[in-house]
Amino acid sequence: MNLWVRITGWLAFVLAAGYMLVPLFGMTEFSLKARRGVYSLDAYARVIGDTEFQATFGYSVTLALATIVLGVLIVVPTAFWVRLKMPWARPFVEFLTLLPLVIPAIVLVFGYIRLYNTSSFLPLTGSAAGTNLLLALGYTVLALPYMYRAIDTGLRTIDVPTLTEAAQSLGAGWVTILWRIVLPNVMVAVLSGAFLTFAIVIGEYTLAALLDRPAFGPYLQRIGTNKPYEPFALSVISFAITWACMGLIQLATRLSKHTKAQR
Repeated sequence: MNLWVRITGWLAFVLAAGYMLVPLFGMTEFSLKARRGVYSLDAYARVIGDTEFQATFGYSVTLALATIVLGVLIVVPTAFWVRLKMPWARPFVEFLTLLPLVIPAIVLVFGYIRLYNTSSFLPLTGSAAGTNLLLALGYTVLALPYMYRAIDTGLRTIDVPTLTEAAQSLGAGWVTILWRIVLPNVMVAVLSGAFLTFAIVIGEYTLAALLDRPAFGPYLQRIGTNKPYEPFALSVISFAITWACMGLIQLATRLSKHTKAQR
């Protein structure tokens, strides 16, 4: 019986791995055929040397960092306060943070354009800086389900009331408690949410395209319409970035466990 369970488990693993890896292998193999008759990195060299790639990728990285900062500033105090003072509100907060998974991004961006156009009370779309801010806020909303759950899970691993009472007994204010006590204790959870947010922002298309921002997602779509090999090279690069983020999450988790074990 145990042998049959093991065989079935390995068979399922092999089938799942094949389903994921075979298309990836085919995509990577095709991206290396830009030079006729031999494998080469010409497509990757042309992509990386493209000034538009550099500009759009740099823009998306900047927006990703801004989104991570906004997400941390919003989610950490909210999750902390809900866990400390308002546990009854947790189902409602979880429901709100799940809405971005239900509401399509195209509905969200059309709502933004309607509310913040040049004829509204807050014309954010009337300037590049305002549109960039609106895009960062939109990315923060899209990443909210992942950021909130990562940080909420991190808060479950610590005794929030005891730490808060101890800090208050020593004269610490709320900002000090959040910055010097809560945040360091949930840093691994914050990093997990940050890496997931980074992966989302790098590949997002709808918000950036409809807000007419020079982001990496629209660039991926544009280059795929008129070039044969470069889109596949870009897809491999995007896939590698996503998996690098996932690997960093695992590394941060292991380092945290190792540090706690040493203590």
